[in-house]
Amino acid sequence: MSREFTIKVPASSANIGPGFDVLGIGLNLYLTLSVQINEKSPSEKSQKDPYNVDLSYLGSGNEGVPLQSDLNLITKTALYVLHANGVKNFPLGTVIVVNNPIPLGRGLGSSGSAIVAGVLLANEIGGFGFDKNRCLDYCLMIERHPDNITATMMGGFVGSFLRSLSDEENKVVHQDLNKILPSPETPKDFVPSDAPLNLGTHVKYPWNPMIKCIAVIPQFEVKTEDSRRVLPDSYEKKDVVFNLQRLAVLTSAVGDIKPNAVTIFNSMQDSLHQPYRKALIPGLTEVLSKFTPQSHDGFMGICLSGAGPTILCLATKNFDQIANDIIEEFKNHDVNCVWKLLDVADEGAVVEQSSKL
Repeated sequence: MSREFTIKVPASSANIGPGFDVLGIGLNLYLTLSVQINEKSPSEKSQKDPYNVDLSYLGSGNEGVPLQSDLNLITKTALYVLHANGVKNFPLGTVIVVNNPIPLGRGLGSSGSAIVAGVLLANEIGGFGFDKNRCLDYCLMIERHPDNITATMMGGFVGSFLRSLSDEENKVVHQDLNKILPSPETPKDFVPSDAPLNLGTHVKYPWNPMIKCIAVIPQFEVKTEDSRRVLPDSYEKKDVVFNLQRLAVLTSAVGDIKPNAVTIFNSMQDSLHQPYRKALIPGLTEVLSKFTPQSHDGFMGICLSGAGPTILCLATKNFDQIANDIIEEFKNHDVNCVWKLLDVADEGAVVEQSSKL
């Protein structure tokens, strides 16, 4: 028995101005897994791996990513789903080639894309037949912030939240990840907790395809723990109301037939996370204040992508000028950047069958 399939998982941008831990956009920059299974002729590498996986990465930017199946985030995630459903190993002769152009630690959802890819990989390997909503449950057992994960899995411009959990479900969902994801120390007979049903709720908002996403990517990482550490434990009511008001407008404004640049720009302001993360990203204060619909034709809005340091700009034209001017501003603060022009990935993550023999 041999088979081949491909998994394509988009990058994502979360928060989108006022939507802290709520909004996310799937972007057409894809993590791709090319999977081959040939049980009759397993490679030497797959035979040496503890769970039968021959794992490799194409291209640059993934140096230092572990290639052992119980250390790599994609295959660890897949093993969690497999183990939770009674499957102990990957099939003998499993070869996985990863192409990941999503920069790590830059605020474009690289870890979320890896988790989604791992869950879809397990669903395909195990033949479980889970729909995307059920797959999302498993993702949320590992990544408890649904904004990136939901945008990556479902695609489009989405709002999401975790539903209220019973005391017993809370214990399951929020247990230590070491009790969910396998490691070299995990006993072979260990069965992790299964994911409760319907953990996440989401809705897709309309998005005018005229609006493109300019991702300006500084060439350094911001660690998740650092980006969370700088946030306050509580907020003043005026700051919460500030964001809620803009959130209500933004989710409609980007879907208008004739999007209004001033409306979108003003509704992408934030009081909950960007003011506190400026200290982690040199030049962020100037970039967020200098670029407006008045300064650049076609400019619609600007925000920090996720926890940063990537900057997400919305625009309908003049993309090169906007991106290059932001890059020049960052250079004034000794920060080098690259940029990508991206569309919204409406379909989300997909599995494409190549052949079955």
